[in-house]
Amino acid sequence: MTDARKSDRSGTRGYAHLVEVKAPPGRVWRALTDPALIRIWSGGEAEIVPRKGGVYRLGRRGAGSREAHIDVFDPNRRLRLIYLAGDDFPPSTSAVVDDFLLDARRTDGMTSVRLLGSGIPEAAVWDQTYAKIRMGWERWLARIKVTLENPPKTYRAHAKRVASPASGDPPLADFDF
Repeated sequence: MTDARKSDRSGTRGYAHLVEVKAPPGRVWRALTDPALIRIWSGGEAEIVPRKGGVYRLGRRGAGSREAHIDVFDPNRRLRLIYLAGDDFPPSTSAVVDDFLLDARRTDGMTSVRLLGSGIPEAAVWDQTYAKIRMGWERWLARIKVTLENPPKTYRAHAKRVASPASGDPPLADFDF
């Protein structure tokens, strides 16, 4: 980085993550778009209107949630999110984007999940938010991988078939990972 670039910090930055998941693209897609499954790997609330132009919200509304507009919704292949300005984001004139690309590897039953994040301002006020977003997705992608590759089978046979009263979600035992 040049000295002028260091002092200016007027551009944007991004990140890229790649995770290989031993699961078909359809299962990975469900893990990214099914609110009940998202709650498992994220540990938080999720609200998804699964379609182009829909809403993708992680976390509780008004309590540090991240809300995005679904710009691209191509089942089992691509999901692009454009984040809306929120109370937990510093002010910005750029669009913050997460672009998930799924690619099935036919030879070994793996799905490559690439996440390309972009549009995060280089301003110092965004440094902490940038780190939080980048590291958060890194952890969440790892949790998606673990959830899909090692589903809680031992709990399936013993899990109560009662929905969570708080969320109304079906019990974990009913999920087909």
